[in-house]
Amino acid sequence: MEITGLSCRDIYAKRVNPHVKSGRFMRILPDYKHMEYRDVYTCLLHRYRHILGLWQPDIGPYGGLLNVVVDGLFIIGWMYLPPHDPHVDDPMRFKPLFRIHLMERKLATVECMYGHKGPHNGHIQIVKKDEFSTKCNQTDHHRMSGGRQEEFRTWLREEWGRTLEDIFHEHMQELILMKFIYTSQYDNCLTYRRIYLPPSRPDDLIKPGLFKGTYGSHGLEIVMLSFHGHRARGTKITGDPNIPAGQQTVEVDLRHRIQLPDIENLRNFNELSRIVLEVREQVRQEQQQEPSEGPALPQEQAAREADAAPAEDSRKPADGAAAAEQLAQSGKGQPFVLPMGVSSRNEDYPRTCRMCFYGTGLIAGHGFTSPERTPGVFLLFDEDRFGFIWLELKSFSLYSRVRASFRHADAPSPQAFDEMLKNIQSLTS
Repeated sequence: MEITGLSCRDIYAKRVNPHVKSGRFMRILPDYKHMEYRDVYTCLLHRYRHILGLWQPDIGPYGGLLNVVVDGLFIIGWMYLPPHDPHVDDPMRFKPLFRIHLMERKLATVECMYGHKGPHNGHIQIVKKDEFSTKCNQTDHHRMSGGRQEEFRTWLREEWGRTLEDIFHEHMQELILMKFIYTSQYDNCLTYRRIYLPPSRPDDLIKPGLFKGTYGSHGLEIVMLSFHGHRARGTKITGDPNIPAGQQTVEVDLRHRIQLPDIENLRNFNELSRIVLEVREQVRQEQQQEPSEGPALPQEQAAREADAAPAEDSRKPADGAAAAEQLAQSGKGQPFVLPMGVSSRNEDYPRTCRMCFYGTGLIAGHGFTSPERTPGVFLLFDEDRFGFIWLELKSFSLYSRVRASFRHADAPSPQAFDEMLKNIQSLTS
């Protein structure tokens, strides 16, 4: 009961008063007047307690985010979806994939909520503590009278908020059609693996968590930002055929702060590129100088820790940028604009940047072929938004925090969180 967040009083009130019902399912709720609270706890809340929390479905490169919660006398699996491209600041969308409740005493019923014909018979199998699978037993309920064309048009309106005729980019049309064909074949018969929210520490740059980010023709994707000592990592929770879910999309070196030039010079992409490539060379030299073996002496350890401190003063600001550096240090930030030639899905990006760091972004060919980490710039705008400039792609991604609250999603330990990241990455490596 502690896990589900329900007290004995809550269960008793719902048992003796059948009018206490969930508004979403009021028309199809069974009569709980004669339901024993012990049955509710034993056959529903306790039996399915292991599936509460956050999960990532195994949908090839696309992944996803499922949140399983207790809602009244139901256990419901909600699939969380990013807002429609490119509105990264809009709230998340969500739809139910399955629900579990007691249709009669001592018998829990699993129903598939996929499709447009209402709830129908489904099945849930708990494979192990951190893995379970769902199966729809009536996939004909997912079909539409208009055939695959009607199903595609409906899916497109839900997924992208537009019709195919509104999308003029031919490559984008191909990617959208490919995703529909690939994901619809599962028919809500999926395997889910548990994921945790990243642990937070007082010295983190910002609060870690889930963010929505723009990824060019692939649309909006969900990324988990976490901090690991002097590095920050963005791991894809949803992905695409180039960089699949589970992979580390960006990595930030918090020891190498970058001072952007003044606003006029920042418009010049070559100037920004020169600054970033200089830092990349500095990083390479430092990596070559690091001792490869043998324990460090106390003096060497102290020197290494000093080198590992955030290098805010390692790069003095260029001429004309001293005022911008003072603004950044004062917490007000400095004016920001994207360099000419850098593409962005969302032109409504912040015009003030708090601080910047050197980072690398993962790019690859279709099918995750020839993956390569390329240099870029991590831009911290505020507590809830950051950006990344992909130098080689001349592209900008804007990320905005997912503000939904998730229960039962905290990692039991930092080690468990790191192990979870390794597991989801290994599935697509």
